[in-house]
Amino acid sequence: MLNNVFEVFTVDDIGAFSLVIGGSVIIILSYFANVLAKKTNIPSVLVLIAMGIALRQIITAMGIEEIPFESVALELLGTIGLIFILLEAALDLELSKEKLPLILKSASLALFTLAASSAGIAWLLNFSMDMDWFTALVYSIPLSIMSSAIIIPSVGGLSLERKEFMVYESTFSDIWGIMAFYLLLGNRTSESYLEIAKSIGINLGASIFISIVVSYLLVYVLQKISSSVKLFLSIAVLILIYSIQKLLHLSPLILILIFGLMLNNHKIFFANILKNKEGESWLGSLLDNEKMNGLRHDFHILTLESAFVIRTFFFVLFGATVVLSSLKEYDVLFYGLAISVILYIIRFVFLRLFRPEDPSSLLYIAPRGLITILLFFQISSNYPELINDSFDGGILLVVILVTCIIMTVSLIQSGSGLEPIEIKEGLSLLSNETREETNSENNYPQEDASQTPSSPE
Repeated sequence: MLNNVFEVFTVDDIGAFSLVIGGSVIIILSYFANVLAKKTNIPSVLVLIAMGIALRQIITAMGIEEIPFESVALELLGTIGLIFILLEAALDLELSKEKLPLILKSASLALFTLAASSAGIAWLLNFSMDMDWFTALVYSIPLSIMSSAIIIPSVGGLSLERKEFMVYESTFSDIWGIMAFYLLLGNRTSESYLEIAKSIGINLGASIFISIVVSYLLVYVLQKISSSVKLFLSIAVLILIYSIQKLLHLSPLILILIFGLMLNNHKIFFANILKNKEGESWLGSLLDNEKMNGLRHDFHILTLESAFVIRTFFFVLFGATVVLSSLKEYDVLFYGLAISVILYIIRFVFLRLFRPEDPSSLLYIAPRGLITILLFFQISSNYPELINDSFDGGILLVVILVTCIIMTVSLIQSGSGLEPIEIKEGLSLLSNETREETNSENNYPQEDASQTPSSPE
């Protein structure tokens, strides 16, 4: 039937306006997918993947075998997507003495779970698919990363402590996973553990030094710019320095992390260091607190909106690359389910260590999604020598579907539902001062600091 409907269209009919119309329709449908998620408790990621599968059927019916400029689009979206996603995550992290135990516990849980899950999945791939250990680790790290892109909009119905814990854990899972993935690939030619350790030490040292210097300069310059056009200017500078560091084989993601932390915690990085005998900070005098609060708020809006667009196109593009016939293969289903079981077993073990009071309450909130897809696309586009034909792409889809469905069922059974966190709700993870300023700017009623009710999207 589709062939009859689209037989009047050809590849030559696709032009700039067709792509603009198609992109606009996808974004509009993505918005309604979020609305649908709120009404039906179906995660929007599943709707977007279904849209991608439908898109593939449509363009196949039009006689188009491949998506135009697919490799270029994947590489571009992959680079910009990682920057925006990590920046969005860093902007949600508040550094304070009160939150230090929560931050350390969630960061440790994310790190140990990532390491153990990567080792467990790598063993499975090495043993059953006869992959070498290095390739198996490269494949296992993306599968071990929790998706903050799915978790953060989905845990609004949890208690405040559990919600904050999941936001921090998923954020650190993204950060640790991305850094581990690129550090591993950056040392793939090393011949000894000593050489790897030396290379990682030099890499991290140089990356951290450059990132701190650039972040201080960029934050200072940004609050001095009076022009209204400065947010995308700063993003352009970040992408430029990111790309230069990438060419120098450094760890450019550290720059994004430190810049986001510094922007969101400017008082710690500027006002509380390099103090004189009178207790006055020289760096603190360089910043205007009112301008910094406005700048931080603007960056929250920018990263949230941009990350929404990037997530939309990536999940749709992932759905368009899925081969549905692979889901009928027993090997694909077996490996997808086996990997999911490993993830939940290891998560339960470490939840018992870090949250012994209620290890089961957060056990099933561990979906895989955007970062996992992004990093697998990086393997296929930039590291063709690591592509292993034994690993079917359908395994990735099974893991994503299983973990997302289990999370949804768990939240519904616990009575939490899927209540998205709005921008002002997300800011409740920051300081009380920031929330009050944001509420007053948007004419929201003041909220008690001890109670942060979930708000509908």
